[in-house]
Amino acid sequence: MKLGKRKYLIGLLLACAAIFLSNLAVLHVNIMEARNFITAREMIVDGNWLLTTLNGYPRYQKPPLPTWITAFFAMIFGLKSLIALRLPAALMAILLVITSYKFVTRLTQNKYFAFISGLIMATSFYIVSAGRDANWDIYTHGFMMVCIYQLYLFFTSNEKKYQRVLIAALFFGCSFMSKGPVSLYALLLPFLISFGIVYKYRDFKSRIVPILLFLVVSLLLSGWWHWYTYTFDPETVAAITKKETSNWTGYNVRPFYYYWSFFTQSGVWTLPAFIGLLYPYLKNRVFDKKAYLFTFLWTMGSVVLLSIIPEKKSRYLLPVLIPMAMNTAFYIEYLFRSFAELQDKRQTIPVYFNFGLIASIGIVFPIGGYLFLKDNLAGQWLWFALLSIALFSIGFLMFKHLIKKRMVPVFFLTIIFIASILCFGMPMARALTVNPEFKGLSKLNDWQQETELPVYEYAGFTPELIWDYGKPIEVLKQEGIVKVPSESSFGLLVPEEHLNEFRNSFPDYSIEKVTRYDMNPKGPGERSHRPRLWRDLYKVTKN
Repeated sequence: MKLGKRKYLIGLLLACAAIFLSNLAVLHVNIMEARNFITAREMIVDGNWLLTTLNGYPRYQKPPLPTWITAFFAMIFGLKSLIALRLPAALMAILLVITSYKFVTRLTQNKYFAFISGLIMATSFYIVSAGRDANWDIYTHGFMMVCIYQLYLFFTSNEKKYQRVLIAALFFGCSFMSKGPVSLYALLLPFLISFGIVYKYRDFKSRIVPILLFLVVSLLLSGWWHWYTYTFDPETVAAITKKETSNWTGYNVRPFYYYWSFFTQSGVWTLPAFIGLLYPYLKNRVFDKKAYLFTFLWTMGSVVLLSIIPEKKSRYLLPVLIPMAMNTAFYIEYLFRSFAELQDKRQTIPVYFNFGLIASIGIVFPIGGYLFLKDNLAGQWLWFALLSIALFSIGFLMFKHLIKKRMVPVFFLTIIFIASILCFGMPMARALTVNPEFKGLSKLNDWQQETELPVYEYAGFTPELIWDYGKPIEVLKQEGIVKVPSESSFGLLVPEEHLNEFRNSFPDYSIEKVTRYDMNPKGPGERSHRPRLWRDLYKVTKN
């Protein structure tokens, strides 16, 4: 195998490595990660592999495949290694990008275009974020993209039909076992609709039996864990299902049009993504009209389907970014071919604005970054210098090539811009998150060793705190009823909103405040300082 034949694939892998694998341990564990990590820890420590738990309580809201994978890495590299815990999600992001590259190559018969598409996808904001966080979304959509690629091969070729539907079914099952029907609805369904409209399902009769096989295997792989939990813990499953169903219509409800700024979630590609969606403008300028129509319909179909669901969150737009990256690539490829000859300011000004803004950020960063970070750069000067040199150089070169209307180097410099921030800028993240009163809940273990007292949580729990503590903490208030511990003296963690209620719940006890555990990245008084990330510890003793 000659290296030249794989140059685009190798280049894409190198870009993905810089974007998804660098500095994985820098950021604090967020709430979604903490849920996954706690459940993985309780799998390993308590053996809760099938009837999964979170802080010792049933956790059936999400299927367990991502947590199984996380637990597997934790058993190899240790539960204390954030890199190991986040690595599976990063690898899933790379799988998503590489599979999409393969898919676009087959769709357009153009590896260079697929390379462009893959780079846009790898640097789209929400894909970068999901690939660097150990949450469920990147798993379900990464697995589903493999399924979609195999189904595309199945529908467009008469070779290996059964092999392709079985692989597709396997990855469909993995997607479902990662986050239920989310990707089926938001990624696969709009793909099937768009493919049917643009390419048609030709020679369908000869594919009926393989399709039935796909459906049967997919159902078995997707449903067995749900059957297991319902069989062995039916009451809990029923309660969780009722709550989750009500959330679809009563939690985070947003209007239908809430998602219609979806293209902004691509970050640096916001303006190119928007222009790429102007179908009447671009349809006669692209090199493959059918493929462009297909990616356009796939993108818009995904947005419409997500808009129908009452419950909405910005991060739910992740599946939209996958076909949108392919769609945006058509506009970028058009600029590669035509920008040097364009004279119409309506076409050139958006390009100058988008990439000129990125270049300007690079040029001003050494001074602007210093003014913003100067009080927190102790121990970070090397990273700041490397980032300043990289961004300034990239900005200078981008302006140079923009003036000469050379879009190819401008595009690749944008990719390097993003990679530089992640490689050189991420180590400085702690300089932006300074809390002089930071005190992790893991310190509670020291107090318990000294006092030999058990500790309880008064009401509810915060996953990030439980993860840092290292083991489950029993919650005393459940469904409005406060359980009084049998011990005559114990520690109690109390959140802000329950301080008064807590005192009223223990009228015959003396209460002594011990300390506060504050795991907010920002200090008190900062806008992002959240009460949910701190607890006051009280020593409660029966009179």
